[in-house]
Amino acid sequence: MAKAERKAEKPVTSPAIVSNARPTLATSKNDPPALTQKQERDAFEMMLLIRRFEERAGQMYGMGLIGGFCHLYIGQEAVVVGMQMAIGEGDQVITGYRDHGHMLATGMDPKGVMAELTGRRTGYSHGKGGSMHMFSREKNFFGGHGIVGAQVSLGTGLAFANRYRGNDRVSLTYFGDGAANQGQVYESFNMAELWKLPVIFIIENNRYAMGTSVARSSAQTDFSRRGLSFNIPGEQVDGMDVRAVKAAGEKAVAWCRAGKGPYILEMLTYRYRGHSMSDPAKYRTREEVNKFRDEQDPIDMVRARLIERKWATEEELKEIEKRIRDIVTEAADFAQAGPEPDPSELWTDITH
Repeated sequence: MAKAERKAEKPVTSPAIVSNARPTLATSKNDPPALTQKQERDAFEMMLLIRRFEERAGQMYGMGLIGGFCHLYIGQEAVVVGMQMAIGEGDQVITGYRDHGHMLATGMDPKGVMAELTGRRTGYSHGKGGSMHMFSREKNFFGGHGIVGAQVSLGTGLAFANRYRGNDRVSLTYFGDGAANQGQVYESFNMAELWKLPVIFIIENNRYAMGTSVARSSAQTDFSRRGLSFNIPGEQVDGMDVRAVKAAGEKAVAWCRAGKGPYILEMLTYRYRGHSMSDPAKYRTREEVNKFRDEQDPIDMVRARLIERKWATEEELKEIEKRIRDIVTEAADFAQAGPEPDPSELWTDITH
């Protein structure tokens, strides 16, 4: 499997199986609440950092500098950036294996993240976790997790700890549309509502799970309704619009902090690349991908608003782009120059 994963991702081609997923988003008739000038610029910079970082990670994977599995977040940037804008100091984040964007959005150093991707001692997990398993207690990021759906019960446990300690912290627990069909998810729903735990279950519905349309793999495709039998409220959110994500996130956070229990947010989003770097994504058309890129790209929408409102000039945005590229280049250089873990690391962080 590792050998197959090292193949560079191929361009999207016409599908062998016709997709049943409609390339549309369920959005409100009204525009979401506006962001301030600073919020728009901050969102633009962070989403652009995630996009350029992931593009470079894809290039390095193709060069053989990153091994194992590598799942890119390109296209989904508005989800994690909008949610980070809605939470406060001490709130926790946990997610699955498509996790690089979450790490960067929580404030983790791009150099440390890239070093971990390349298996270097200077990485966040000292080169032993790779793409899917790195953590930062300092940033309250409790990891990406490679086992599908496993992080949901852990995120619920974080919320239980918060409730037990009597603080007002909230656990953001991310998972995808594929993981939403896992049994431990519903066990977690039940306990979270039973004990009124402050956890927001964020379903990043990018429409294809590993490679099958949700229309052909899920009996209930409205994932915001998955908690109804547990009395957990939920709503669908335009996950391509950072404003809509932030507004929905603030509503859910307020619900949890008020002691009302869990909340479900289904983020309707879209990944531009394959499930992982070995996935040629032949199950969807190039036209479908281009439609999202052209009409609903989260970064382009923020860029357009900044220009339209004269909150930034083209020259200023180009300067931001240059600065972001320099940060990513520095991270890539740092990663490649770092030492590999000493063999003695095999015997560290082991419980007996």
